[in-house]
Parts: sequence; structure tokens; C-alpha cells
Amino acid sequence: MNFIAMDFETANRHPESACSLALVMVRNNKIADRFYTVINPQMPFDGRNISVHQITPSDVKDAPTMAEVWPKIKDLYQPGMLVAAHNAKFDANVLKMSLARYDIAEPHYLVIDTLKTSRLFEPDLPNHKLNTVSEALDVELWHHHNALSDSEACAGILIKQNEKMGDEAIKNLIEQR
Repeated sequence: MNFIAMDFETANRHPESACSLALVMVRNNKIADRFYTVINPQMPFDGRNISVHQITPSDVKDAPTMAEVWPKIKDLYQPGMLVAAHNAKFDANVLKMSLARYDIAEPHYLVIDTLKTSRLFEPDLPNHKLNTVSEALDVELWHHHNALSDSEACAGILIKQNEKMGDEAIKNLIEQR
């Protein structure tokens, strides 16, 4: 299975406030490459968000904006490319709104939500948070709410679910963006 696992962290409650992004490229069910960057959201940070991901305004003051990051990654978001995220609705919306701030059109791609796949394939878990699912499937999550760690865990979850359930079960849960 080939896909990209994506995770954003935001500076505040607004989806257009991306302050970090990680992409983990998976080829043939193996992690092939990684991309991580902090992003200057050009917006104020909320203390609650900082307490979750530990990214501060000083960490991003010299970082690129989303408009500067996009040219480096846009070729990954092709029609037909599968993008996975744990709570994909959140991450896809952050991508959409962060691009919209700079009048950049949202790309078209396929999306699969490992929160949804986990609810279906792992119904007996007490909850389906990323850390719970990672632990249950023996997937490493080395620093929860670090975008790279979360993306790697999301990739590991989907790889394990694909190995266990097969391509057809996964394909049935893919949505168009």
C-alpha cells in the first residue's frame, strides 16, 4: 500500500493557524521518507495549544509560512494520492484553511481517517485516540502531539490494519477530497 500520513499542529483554535506539519511517505507498506517543518502561522498562539504540542512563538519566528512550505510539498498532493490522518477531518481542514489564507487552491486527493478505521477494526478499545490505538497495535508513538511522531504512528496504524484486514477493507473507507 502506498500513501502519505499527514499531521498538523495548530497555534490556536483556528484551523488556518498551522504551526507544524509532518508528512510520512509510505511505499509498499514501508516508511520510505519523512518531511517535517515548523510553520510561522503569523497568528497569536493560545496557551492551551502550546501546552499540548510545546511549540512556542519563538520556535516559529524565523520559520516559513504555509505559502512558503507549500511549493516544497504540493507535488505530493495529486489526484489519486491517498493521504492518511488520525482524525483526518481536522488535518484536511487545517490544510485547506491554511492554504486559503494565501489564496492557494485546495488540492484534490484521496483521504483515509485512521480514527475511523480504528473504530471499525479495533472496536473493543476503550477509546480510539492515537496513543490508545498505537499502544494496542504495538506502533511506536515516541512523542504524542509532535507532528512527526503522530504521522509516523498514523502510518504504522494503517500499515498494520492493511496487513490484518487487506486492501479491499481499506479501500472501502477512502474518501475523495
